[in-house]
Amino acid sequence: MPREINWTDTLEIGIQLQEMFPDTDPYSVRFTDLHKWVTQLPGFVGDPTKSTEGILEAIQTAWHEEYVDAKDA
Repeated sequence: MPREINWTDTLEIGIQLQEMFPDTDPYSVRFTDLHKWVTQLPGFVGDPTKSTEGILEAIQTAWHEEYVDAKDA
């Protein structure tokens, strides 16, 4: 069973999103789609109503770091 993740687990969320969408530039994703994708991740237990623009930006930034690392590998 995947470990439980919540909105504040931005690095783990970024890693999982990179694994699920390796060819997607995170900065091209609308926040509405990002929110949906995060809430559908295995092990996600966060309250869907508790996300904020700041949290989504932090997730997007963490995902972008993983995206850049993967492209440089």
